[in-house]
Amino acid sequence: MTIRPLADRIVIKMVEAEETTKSGIILAGTAKEKPQVAEVIAVGPGGVVDGKEVVMELKVGDKVLISKYAGTEVKVDGEEVTILRQGDVLAVVE
Repeated sequence: MTIRPLADRIVIKMVEAEETTKSGIILAGTAKEKPQVAEVIAVGPGGVVDGKEVVMELKVGDKVLISKYAGTEVKVDGEEVTILRQGDVLAVVE
């Protein structure tokens, strides 16, 4: 099954958090923070949203920074993805 987002929404897949800190300390599963960097896997067409024209600036493959609790998490074919609006993206990671 594939997901085709509507309007100004995007589908992202979270990038796995690092298992160790920069100083070499290995983190237990409960000590890890929710990752905030994700990869865009689908982009909606944009268009008029709430009376305003929205041009999609993101594209598939972009790495983005999102807030910790943005979007709606769903499971598709056993894989967890998040659907959110383009406006919920904080920055593109280059």
